[in-house]
Amino acid sequence: MSSPCARVRRVGLFGGTHGNELSGVLLVRHWQEDGAEIQRPGVEVKPFLTNPRAVERCTRYIDCDLNRVFDPESLGRPVVEDIPYEVRRAQEINHIFGPKGSDDAYDLIFDLHNTTSNMGGTIILENSRDDFTIQMVHYIKNALAPEPCPVLLIEHPSLKYATTRSVAKHPVGKYQT
Repeated sequence: MSSPCARVRRVGLFGGTHGNELSGVLLVRHWQEDGAEIQRPGVEVKPFLTNPRAVERCTRYIDCDLNRVFDPESLGRPVVEDIPYEVRRAQEINHIFGPKGSDDAYDLIFDLHNTTSNMGGTIILENSRDDFTIQMVHYIKNALAPEPCPVLLIEHPSLKYATTRSVAKHPVGKYQT
């Protein structure tokens, strides 16, 4: 369980994990050009385009799904000539925002996605025992009221997630239809 008093000092805002999901890409590019609206005193906020080659081609991925390769095996693979692009990119992201599971990892990664499902703006959480993300979601839901903001908990007792956001101490996904 996370400490409710822990300060969040570094936040990553990811867009383009899947290159054909353009809402996050557009927001990240906007914030990279002018980040004034996302900056706060005492917090480093880094907008980041996660899969630029897939974005360039407007395709979900190049070699494999980037949102499935943040597992120990992929992150620990030796860098060789024929390593899949997304595995190499996961290693780079882990180096910048991690290492995954360490005290040096970013405090929060907010990974922005699109979906064709009729689920509106939905927040995805992987851990019901993370006090920080539960409080953050409560704040977001209150701030957006009366607009709905469903929360989907995909918690599994033994599954370790290999998503881009799983590098952070507090991973959050945001899906928009």
